[in-house]
Amino acid sequence: MEAQGADRVLILAGRHPVLEALRSRARPIEEVLVETEARDRHADILALARQAGVRCGRVPRAALTGLAGTAHHQGVVARVAPREYAELEDLLAVPATRGESALFLALDQVQDPGNVGNLLRTAEALGVHGALVPRHPAAGLTPHVVRAAAGALEYLPVARVGNLGQALERLKREGCWIVGAVAEPADGQAAQVPWAADLRGPLVLVLGSEGRGLRPLVARTCDVLVRIPLAGRVGSLNVAAAGAALLYEIRRQRGSGRAPG
Repeated sequence: MEAQGADRVLILAGRHPVLEALRSRARPIEEVLVETEARDRHADILALARQAGVRCGRVPRAALTGLAGTAHHQGVVARVAPREYAELEDLLAVPATRGESALFLALDQVQDPGNVGNLLRTAEALGVHGALVPRHPAAGLTPHVVRAAAGALEYLPVARVGNLGQALERLKREGCWIVGAVAEPADGQAAQVPWAADLRGPLVLVLGSEGRGLRPLVARTCDVLVRIPLAGRVGSLNVAAAGAALLYEIRRQRGSGRAPG
């Protein structure tokens, strides 16, 4: 979890977020604190902090709770610099550094912080090169999002854009195929099952908001729409679950050993 103080120093709470902040060294860390009562449970975190030259110490659990603003800190808190948004240009540069076909995730007004954090965590785990979120109305890199992402944001760049449709058009010009996910196609639209689409080349997976799905303008920007067929009685999947299923299908196709289209 992440909370912001008046001095723009942020409080990062929890083992995974603090560990990944230390491992990645993506942003300055001012101090790491662990609970006195834990004895040697957090020895790995303290060792990493000392190796990085970060000030560290032990304090009572109650002090950590007061600092984090929650009891859900797992006995570990760090003071860190704010996590800044990336520029779209930064995202575009990532695939070449890895020698991979571009893969980006765009969230069209997804507003639940838990969904956004879980999607970003899944995206980082499955090799997504960066994510895009609109400025309004959508969940940005809030404390809840950071906690749900469980350290993934130390590695996954996230760009915040004023107009998602324009950003997708820019990615099209850079050679990306825009793949939109829908629960039910609107009138006049056709949606493929994901395994019938070729998802091996440079692409952007676009997921819509929890209630309305993709906005019409964003859906029209997409080169293809995909829909996960369901065998049960529940009408639709949670956006985080649907996003995970689609990203796994993309990963499956890219791991097949076939050359990208």
